[in-house]
Amino acid sequence: MSYSLTLERLSGKVAVVTGASAGIGKATVELLVKQGLIVAGIARRVTRIEEHAQKLNGEKGTLHPYQCDLTQQDQIISTFEKIASELGSIHVLINNAGMLFPSNIIDGDIEKWKPVLDTNVLAVAICIRQAVADMKKHNTKGHIINMNSFAGHQVIDHPLLSLYPASKHALTALTETVRLEINREKLPIKITSLSPGAVETEFVDAAFGPQPKADSNRKVMQSEDIADAILYILATPDHVNVKELIVVPQGESF
Repeated sequence: MSYSLTLERLSGKVAVVTGASAGIGKATVELLVKQGLIVAGIARRVTRIEEHAQKLNGEKGTLHPYQCDLTQQDQIISTFEKIASELGSIHVLINNAGMLFPSNIIDGDIEKWKPVLDTNVLAVAICIRQAVADMKKHNTKGHIINMNSFAGHQVIDHPLLSLYPASKHALTALTETVRLEINREKLPIKITSLSPGAVETEFVDAAFGPQPKADSNRKVMQSEDIADAILYILATPDHVNVKELIVVPQGESF
């Protein structure tokens, strides 16, 4: 059976996107709103989402800002409860937020390690827990997408990556563990690990300082390319689950 790349069946449904204030998260919420979804955008820098929501006013769907520090368990739980209460049952969860603090491991700063694991692994697990509880309550045909990384499959030789590759390898295992748990309970929920290669966003600049802009010799994708991959994943029919999708720039050597 063929299908078109449209999210018409999700129009009017609630999607939660973490890390929604910039980069891939911002591109994703814009795509979902234009497809007619009711999007809860989560970030610490909530004013950015508020500004984006104003720009998207008049589109088919709507964007609703929620401020939350994903390193704080209580904030995550209360935010999901607030979303369900204000917007309705959750159909889509996109765990997009991620963090990297430059550091070594053999002589690194321990204080820079914990936020990486809290954001990239523990927060994802908590968000999944809250979303699945809501999906089970309403017998929802839901979809969870975890924003992984090529670094979740191969450790590249780059200084100061610290626990980032380890956290993304953990996310690969976490996603598959949840898929198996969902299967055991026979829940109508799909889960996908989406692993981009190099993407031109604020993420690297925030971690390592301003980087040179992409030129003809630097292979890099744009946030919208990854949002398009999310569209493809969500548009698959009910009987198809994309377990893992790795997206890299054409011509990338790794």
